[in-house]
Amino acid sequence: MKAIRGVCIDLSGTLHIEDTLTPGALEALTQLRSHESQLQIRFVSNTSKDSSASLVARLRRLGFTDALVPAAAVFTSLSAAAKKVAIENRTPLLLVANEAKADFETPKEGAVFDAVVVGLAPHSFEYESLSHAMNVLLEAKAANKNPMLIATHKGRYFQRKDGLAMGPGPFVAALEYATGIEAQVVGKPEPAFFKLALDDMGLQPDECVHIGDDVRDDVGGAMAVGMRGILVRTGKYRPGDETTHGITPSSTVQDFGAAVDLILKGLV
Repeated sequence: MKAIRGVCIDLSGTLHIEDTLTPGALEALTQLRSHESQLQIRFVSNTSKDSSASLVARLRRLGFTDALVPAAAVFTSLSAAAKKVAIENRTPLLLVANEAKADFETPKEGAVFDAVVVGLAPHSFEYESLSHAMNVLLEAKAANKNPMLIATHKGRYFQRKDGLAMGPGPFVAALEYATGIEAQVVGKPEPAFFKLALDDMGLQPDECVHIGDDVRDDVGGAMAVGMRGILVRTGKYRPGDETTHGITPSSTVQDFGAAVDLILKGLV
């Protein structure tokens, strides 16, 4: 087994929950950074409620300096969706939070939508908004415009300070069912999303490990491309996750600090 040369890290649920750090996260990342001559670090997040700028601002408020979390080292499913829209030359209806819209170009007045982008949009996941999104897709389909339903990710739920909350996945599934259009997912666990970070580091999957709180999207996605995956018992983790979803993590540990300790001891 090759030595670890690259570490990919989830953000929400692993390093923080909303505006609260997970236990020891700041200290553990500082310790990991002290070995960056041997280890490259990237941040791979399905966060889709914040724009890239607002996410970095949140991290700075939590104490993650530019030295610890450089903006260029952060890969989000929202930025991947914006890149997908640009490459496909689409004019999308954005079913995302208002603060997340900053990552997309503003459509021209009178533009006709030929795609729908779904991210985490708590204030837009209601009947009229979802019906509007459905009609955009059905009308474009009827006009033979090959409409695209783009999902930042299909997460079932995520951890807030007050407990679990539904992710975008159930709402994406509703639009798929209503329109007969299969969503194109751009975030975790899609191999292409992990590959963005791997290519940026110039490393092979078997030289890298991913740390996260979601056994399906973090650990399962990473291991499917050949990386090692460490599951942390913080965030959305629930007892038994490591044994009940058909995915066996490389390691399951208490928190991010314990994951860093394993990596630095060469035990992954």
